[in-house]
Amino acid sequence: TILDHMHLRCKCHGLSGSCEVKTCWWAQPDFRTLGDYLKDKYDSASEMVVEKHRESRGWVETLRVKYAFFKHPTERDLVYYEGSPNFCEPNPETGSFGTRDRACNVSSHGIEGCDLLCCGRGHNTRTEKRKEKCHCIFHWCCYVSCQECVRVYDVHTCK
Repeated sequence: TILDHMHLRCKCHGLSGSCEVKTCWWAQPDFRTLGDYLKDKYDSASEMVVEKHRESRGWVETLRVKYAFFKHPTERDLVYYEGSPNFCEPNPETGSFGTRDRACNVSSHGIEGCDLLCCGRGHNTRTEKRKEKCHCIFHWCCYVSCQECVRVYDVHTCK
């Protein structure tokens, strides 16, 4: 994937950017570009089934698309034949602690949102008071004085 997304980057050298000498090199794509590309591949991965059949050399395992009505994967597509483990519940085998008591964002529809993160179990809400520095003033020279304020937050955690 990195090699497929490499691009040529150049820089000019010379007086006032006159480009008397131009240096070019192959540069890696930025991390966000790679991450977005791989996430798209992951989201569109094809589920496969392992089939065993006998050939002259013995038993052979091959992969076949599980759902024939989906498009067949290309050499560049991701495939899988085992589903992901359930990370909602604790599982010592996978090292998952589950999502019970995890803090979630009630206003988000993303992966940190309570609907998705809490796996449909719902969430609890509690009010929490926190002491924070506030109304800070810089004094010449050279220190900062602050007051201490108590702020109230709603904390949402998965059931």
